[in-house]
Amino acid sequence: MRLLSLTLIGSGLVVAACGENETPLPAKSPYVSAEPEALPCVPNLDGKIEASELSPQLGVAATYLVSPAGAERAVDLVGTERDGKRSWSLGLDFADDQVARISAQKLEGKWYAAEFAGLTDAIVTPIDAGGLTEGIYTHDETAFSLHGVASASPDGPNKTLLRYDQPIALYRFPLAPGVEYSTTGEVKNGTFRGLPYAGRDTYEVKVDAAGELTLPDFTVTQALRVRTKVTVSPAAGQVTTQRQTSFLFECLGELARATSKLDEPDEDFTTATELRRLGLAP
Repeated sequence: MRLLSLTLIGSGLVVAACGENETPLPAKSPYVSAEPEALPCVPNLDGKIEASELSPQLGVAATYLVSPAGAERAVDLVGTERDGKRSWSLGLDFADDQVARISAQKLEGKWYAAEFAGLTDAIVTPIDAGGLTEGIYTHDETAFSLHGVASASPDGPNKTLLRYDQPIALYRFPLAPGVEYSTTGEVKNGTFRGLPYAGRDTYEVKVDAAGELTLPDFTVTQALRVRTKVTVSPAAGQVTTQRQTSFLFECLGELARATSKLDEPDEDFTTATELRRLGLAP
């Protein structure tokens, strides 16, 4: 009984033969990869956005490239059409763009939480890119709704707390080209920038096109164009309107947003007072 071995030093190869009483080493099993974690939402590209495809994820930040406060951007919201397919290009790289990271948070712990205590599973996200003003929302199978607006801080001259008497349906599900609706909410006994406030806000929403959208860091093939016109009618003061054109995609939510000047008459406005686009931070 002996071991017979052959060693090739130059190649590093060692071959051994076992004697009669040697026990063979157990065979190793093949490597098995762990199952990938399921994504919370997977686009099915069916041309519409269901409630489950626009569900907020608490604590998950989205990064937007945003034009600086006071800067205007030239935008083409009409796009082009070829062979029956529409496309929009919002992919220019602006050197002065700034970065905003926006995420949904729980209502609990906010200074104004008691004012919205009756809401179920309410969430809060910043309305302005700087996070000074926050919106209070709910999401269910029928709509993504805005219930009010509040300043992030209760201190200082910009203290704001506005609660609607009924929710504003920002997005009614399913979203698809041809969907159009209007929602009005009233505010009583509110506070706007430290002053007493009452008024009526009307949101006119229209989903009027779908197509390819090009952004600085990626392109999607079936974005929905959503136009929103907001009319603010205070109890005392001038009535104003403002337009917003957003591009939404299944599971990713809002990809881009262009906001018009006040009292802009053209829904295809070409100058935006703010342009924000989902992208990578530089």
